[in-house]
Amino acid sequence: MRRVLPPDVEPFPGAQDQDAFSGTVHRCAWKGCDKSGDFRAPKDRGLKEHYLFCLDHVRAYNAQWDFHSGLSTEQMEAELRDSSTWGRPTWKLGTLGAGPRPGQKTPKGWSGSFRVHDPLDLGEQTAFDAGRRQRAEAERRRRAKPGAAAEEDRALKVLDLSHPFTLDVLQGRYKDLAKKHHPDANGGSVEAETKMKLINAAYRTLKAILTASA
Repeated sequence: MRRVLPPDVEPFPGAQDQDAFSGTVHRCAWKGCDKSGDFRAPKDRGLKEHYLFCLDHVRAYNAQWDFHSGLSTEQMEAELRDSSTWGRPTWKLGTLGAGPRPGQKTPKGWSGSFRVHDPLDLGEQTAFDAGRRQRAEAERRRRAKPGAAAEEDRALKVLDLSHPFTLDVLQGRYKDLAKKHHPDANGGSVEAETKMKLINAAYRTLKAILTASA
């Protein structure tokens, strides 16, 4: 859409040769102006070549210059998307993988992928989704060893847990249940002792699984 100029702004009549008055002082680029050109203004979107105007004419030129002039609708949409990230490349979290970038030195003891602390689940269903990896690994164990999978399911049920969970979560749940069901906290109850044995066994099972998959 063509820009409507304010009524007091003269349309740019085109540029004239900017002859040097003396040394580095040049004539204003506004056609018909004999004043010196002391102020720069861009010729096009490349911003590499400039006109030199006097003060009055640089104001008039800037008032009507349109950086996006001549762009198609598709080009304008691309420009808007690019401007929203300051012209920097972007990609969906995890789409480049959870590995090192080209030329990046891998940390000592690196296991093959980076772990990201993601309490808001911004990396859900990406290579950074630790929960996705845990669920996939649990499914692989179920298919490979049905008996071990059944033991894992029992342990999860005893501790009231489900995938995904971290070692810190597992330890926290174990401590809570131990305080509640420890025989010393229940007057030496046989039922509490039996429950505590199940809790201990479940904790060892799940800890071993987490350690093996770390």
